[in-house]
Amino acid sequence: MPDNASINVFYDAVCPICRKDRRLFERWAGKHGNWINWCDVTEHQQQLREKGITPEAALRSLHIEKADGTLIEGIDAYRLLMMRIPLFVPIAWLIGLPGIKKALRWYYDRWVRKRLKREGRWSE
Repeated sequence: MPDNASINVFYDAVCPICRKDRRLFERWAGKHGNWINWCDVTEHQQQLREKGITPEAALRSLHIEKADGTLIEGIDAYRLLMMRIPLFVPIAWLIGLPGIKKALRWYYDRWVRKRLKREGRWSE
C-alpha cells in the first residue's frame, strides 16, 4: 500500500524525455498520483537553493522532498516514486539491491550527462 503523504518531485521540465516520463508516472499512479506534486527545477530554483541543491545538481539528478522536508536524490528518489505506484513496488525493491542500485546509478549519471551535453546545458 503506497504512502499517502504528499511528495514534491523536482524534475527537468525542459527535457522532453523527462516530461514524457512524468506523464507515464502520472498515468501509472492513477488515484495514487494525487499525492505527487511535480515541480519544474527551473521554476523552483530558489526553493532548491534554500535546501542546499544547486540548479546544476537539480538538473543532474531527480530530487524528491518528502512531507517532513527530507530530501531524497538519485536512484533512491526513483525508488520512492515507484513505491507510490502499487504496480512498481516490486521493481522499487529490486532496484534497491546494492549491486543493481550501483549499476543503475552509474548508467543514470552517464545518460544525464550525455543528454545535458547534447542540449548544451552541461557545465563542469
